[in-house]
Amino acid sequence: MIQDRDAMELALAEARLAAEGGEVPIGAVVVHGGEMIASGQNRVLRDVDPTAHAEIVALRAAAAALANYRLADCTLYVTLEPCAMCAGAMIHARIDRMVFAAPDPKAGACGSVLSVLNHPQLNHQMQVEQGIGAEESAELLRGFFRERR
Repeated sequence: MIQDRDAMELALAEARLAAEGGEVPIGAVVVHGGEMIASGQNRVLRDVDPTAHAEIVALRAAAAALANYRLADCTLYVTLEPCAMCAGAMIHARIDRMVFAAPDPKAGACGSVLSVLNHPQLNHQMQVEQGIGAEESAELLRGFFRERR
């Protein structure tokens, strides 16, 4: 049975792999039934796909693993607060719980800039938690952009 910290460590490992591939270091994993069933990392540059955010990559892999686009009873762990696109995808997938490490003050759609998740007019609500692995995630991002300058 995977614990929150262990799942976030797996997401951080995905983020490191993204950085090695020249992508912004963001990683995600999906847990179902206490086991990791999917992972993802930013792939927008490598796949030439503006939708290939870590969360979307992980959600696609989880849907394939479960043979269902509805991801009920799943938790998504991601190293950075999701954007509006990814938050919308989580709603459509019916994710039960989402845990993110670091807030995103520029594009975060889970409270930092927008509040897409758990809007009272939407038909799906999920548990949202933040902070696990926040410093590690923030340092990965700072280091990545420091090297780019």
